[in-house]
Amino acid sequence: MRDNSTSGAAAGFLLGLIAPEDAARIRRRTGLPEPATAAELTAGHSTALWSWTRTPVSVSVLLWVLEEDDPDLNLWVWRHVSADNAMRRAIVRGVPFGTARTGPLPVPANLTPQDEPPVPESYTRLGLLGALREGTSMRAARTAASMVVERSDWRAVTEADGDRPLPGYARWALAIRPDCPPALRAQFGTHRRFAHRVEQAGVLDGPAEYATSWGPASHVLNVLSTGRLLFPARVGEAEDALRPLVRDHLGDREDAWAVLAQLIDTFHGNAVELVVTAGAIA
Repeated sequence: MRDNSTSGAAAGFLLGLIAPEDAARIRRRTGLPEPATAAELTAGHSTALWSWTRTPVSVSVLLWVLEEDDPDLNLWVWRHVSADNAMRRAIVRGVPFGTARTGPLPVPANLTPQDEPPVPESYTRLGLLGALREGTSMRAARTAASMVVERSDWRAVTEADGDRPLPGYARWALAIRPDCPPALRAQFGTHRRFAHRVEQAGVLDGPAEYATSWGPASHVLNVLSTGRLLFPARVGEAEDALRPLVRDHLGDREDAWAVLAQLIDTFHGNAVELVVTAGAIA
């Protein structure tokens, strides 16, 4: 059976975490999706990416893609509905996000400097730090924060906030950026309300947290199923977090996988809760 639905891809991601021979038997008995062949992956590459750009995701997912420092993948991030002006500005300027690269990236095909989002008037008038300090609303602060692009910009912000703390809106706008350096985010504050705002914005420690804490499960697992294509350097963290859980609660039990297939479309909890619930019902 070939199932190209979102839930089919989500269940397929979990099936990839058990032994291949067990997964093949469970697919035959339950009708869960077969893994895509190499030819299908190649043929469906662009279609899958177009679909992905229309699916809202946690902003940290986009950062994991940008960390690949692949201009072709960056173009898809630029097109994504969840991308903001800061990300698009960085992509057009060739800013690297990975740790291994120091020089600029090639600008993705089909993009030119004219595609960069407009430079805020406050930045032109006051410069980066002046614009951040002038922001008296969240909208103004986020507009100014979109000009923090280069690593040198983050260093300048860190030093300026250390000398004289930035206004609350500026700190908030910068903290909910997924690429905000963790040390700077901690410098901004550790109050529980502040941490909650960061979490609400979709800023995560990594794919393991996304896999185990975010929901609904079908959406998260479907996003992770694109990980080998979009963020191969990080998707293994999610697999490692879920593999012991899948082994302990589902394993090679056909009945448990059949229950999971019935639940996954309408289950509102996260992937951990889905796997535990399916195993318990079976």
